[in-house]
Amino acid sequence: MAELAPDPAVDVLVESPAWQALPNAEDVVHRAITLAAASTAMTNRRGTEISVLLCDDHTIAALNARWRGQERPTNVLSFPAPRLLCAAPDGRAPLGDIAIAYETVAREAAEQGKPVTDHLFHLVVHGFLHLLGYDHHVDGEAERMERLERDILGQIGIADPYASRDAEV
Repeated sequence: MAELAPDPAVDVLVESPAWQALPNAEDVVHRAITLAAASTAMTNRRGTEISVLLCDDHTIAALNARWRGQERPTNVLSFPAPRLLCAAPDGRAPLGDIAIAYETVAREAAEQGKPVTDHLFHLVVHGFLHLLGYDHHVDGEAERMERLERDILGQIGIADPYASRDAEV
């Protein structure tokens, strides 16, 4: 596969030492965002910047309580940046921030019988799509967002993350 251009710019902060259990986590984040950007309308929105926080359950629970009123950890949170009228001094415009909690990601991956790396890749793509305005809580949007996630993950051979749920229906 041809190397994709490094846009959007991605700044990854590994805040929790728990992520040492997944030494390639930063590479997974960069690869997931690069592939998702190339697979979406992002190809028309050059010069953006995303920050990704790889944290622990304690940190994400505090963020979840503050911003969503839910006092519990979650796997991923996305915080879209407000639209700016002009780019930052470095020429880039912030797209938003993503936070991902190691303990929840590892626990969910084990429960679902999938590699932690695959689950992280999926959650980065999921969070990135939220930054672009996709919302699975809006009628009709969930199917569109999930289809896009499946397509992006399928490009690198990651199994459909919704297959077991769909089989139950």
